[in-house]
Amino acid sequence: MLKRLAADAFGLSDIGSIIDPKDFDKVSSDDYIFHEDGEQIFFLIKSKTDEYCFTNLAFIHLDGTSAVSSKRQLHRYEYCHHMISNVKIETAGTVDLDAEIKFTIGEVAFSIDVDKKQIEALKDLYKALHKISMIMKKNQTALNHAHQSLEVAAKVLTGTKHMQEVNLADAFGQVNEKAFEWLMASRKEYVREDYADVFKLYINN
Repeated sequence: MLKRLAADAFGLSDIGSIIDPKDFDKVSSDDYIFHEDGEQIFFLIKSKTDEYCFTNLAFIHLDGTSAVSSKRQLHRYEYCHHMISNVKIETAGTVDLDAEIKFTIGEVAFSIDVDKKQIEALKDLYKALHKISMIMKKNQTALNHAHQSLEVAAKVLTGTKHMQEVNLADAFGQVNEKAFEWLMASRKEYVREDYADVFKLYINN
């Protein structure tokens, strides 16, 4: 007990280990994966207090309060609703025990310490997250442009003299229906839910 409390005091208990894929079914996070919908774990870091799970659909953080408490809180961040940004990696110095992977998902920033002996595997995660971040940024820019184009088209249509010659209610309904269909098509094209292909490309466990 005293050794565990000392580890908490010095922050040593927060150094995580990268879990081998063959042991994914043994971690707590696996209980919350939507296997029924094709979700699968691609990378998992486990410390004494927390689990950081990267699936093809979401990032899952199983948050523990301390190494001497069994209470956990689950946080799930779907990639289609939370953008990844500011991806960084810090390699270990001569006297350091750990390396760090840092990123922001949505508005939440994470800094995860990992045993420096596993730096090569951590580099794979860095590349995958960086690639996902680039894809998300590109798609968000395209989606913003699509919204702007729709706004311009709507203004042109409502400002034309011909609008005075038609039934405004019918015209509004038609424009609204077409706009909805167009936005849904744009969202389907530019908002990705599944990044399995990226993880498979860069994660070499």
